Amino acid sequence: AYLDGPGRGEAKALPRHAALAYATESMRLTTRLMQIASWLLLQRAVNEGELTFDQAKTEKTKVKLSTWESSHEESMASLPKRLQDLIETSRSVHEQVLRLDQLIYNPQAPDKIAAANPVEAQMGLLRAAFDTKR
Repeated sequence: AYLDGPGRGEAKALPRHAALAYATESMRLTTRLMQIASWLLLQRAVNEGELTFDQAKTEKTKVKLSTWESSHEESMASLPKRLQDLIETSRSVHEQVLRLDQLIYNPQAPDKIAAANPVEAQMGLLRAAFDTKR
């Protein structure tokens, strides 16, 4: 809603280099949010029994949870504060989804999870050991 509403007005007021950064970052933001939404919809389908775990695992290959590209600090600083906040929040949610994806679909690789949070790694191992749904 921000990008179609107030963001559009803010973008028109930006200098040329900042407007280009705005266009680039807003495209990255919407792509990231669509990836997250697609992944979450797959998980909901599994939880509601519409898909099996194996079906979701197959479908998940179509959802690219790619790592986000870091932006130039100078470009980010030229963006409106509200867009900067949305980008930062979306990156945080994206990182959380990546960790959940790792825990759910690749529980045998705790070393990657442990690097992010050792407690999370142990919780993932416990879930994998006692999860009877799979």
